[in-house]
Amino acid sequence: MATEVLKKAVVAAGLEYEIDDGGGAFYGPKIDLKLYDSLGREWQCSTIQFDFNLPERFKMKYVESDGKNHMPVVVHRALFGSIERFFALLIEHYKGDFPLWYAPVQFAIIPINQSHNNYCNRLEVDMKKLGLRVEADYTEINMREKIKRFENQKIPYMLVVGDKDIGAGGFSVRSRRDGNLGVMNLDALIEHIKDDLEQGKPKYIFAE
Repeated sequence: MATEVLKKAVVAAGLEYEIDDGGGAFYGPKIDLKLYDSLGREWQCSTIQFDFNLPERFKMKYVESDGKNHMPVVVHRALFGSIERFFALLIEHYKGDFPLWYAPVQFAIIPINQSHNNYCNRLEVDMKKLGLRVEADYTEINMREKIKRFENQKIPYMLVVGDKDIGAGGFSVRSRRDGNLGVMNLDALIEHIKDDLEQGKPKYIFAE
């Protein structure tokens, strides 16, 4: 009966499936969701599983409409499966070149020289207040070395700041995907990236 219930749930969600006879855990049947990375490799992630074992072990009971005690069925739901496996899948899938919404550091701020540090520090603070993940390099090393370091880290955007940028009230934007985008202020940058950030917001699908 439990297996048939899970089948109906998968069909209602419009998902293709196949039965793995004997592949379920000992405490009950489950739905196993497989994800594929950019190389076509299969990773087991999310699971939804009946558990007929733990209710008995914990002596769980509830009172049914007939006034009698009944033992419930536990449903395990692991949205990511093993969280470490899920992160490994994403790293492999993107080859470390993460989209903006997922990148651990989304923006690198690069002052051309030390006289631009204060301006960059204010910019960094303003961006972090907006919830953006930012790293700035205030060291005295050459600007090209700073750019090279952030390129090796595959940061999606670099914001380079010099005298002309400060005079314009902005910064020069370098996109890892699209190259040089010219001088922008913070409002223009937010408008430019909003669609990329939207991709990372969860979308829920409910099957009747």
